[in-house]
Amino acid sequence: MTSEVIHRDPEIMSGELVFVGTRVAVKDLFDNLAAGDSLDDFLDDFPSVSREQAVAVLAIAREAVMSLANPD
Repeated sequence: MTSEVIHRDPEIMSGELVFVGTRVAVKDLFDNLAAGDSLDDFLDDFPSVSREQAVAVLAIAREAVMSLANPD
């Protein structure tokens, strides 16, 4: 699922992790949310990112954090 939503390419944004099909850095989503913006605000500011992509990235991040909290 990750490769369908986000990717890294040295030719795009100097290799920064971006949403597939965009030049929007994944970091921008987290920066906006940390600043108090809603998901809708982020999507309004970055219309090339779909709601499904943003929600999928949040799910990926949640899973990563949970795996650190509960290592198997």
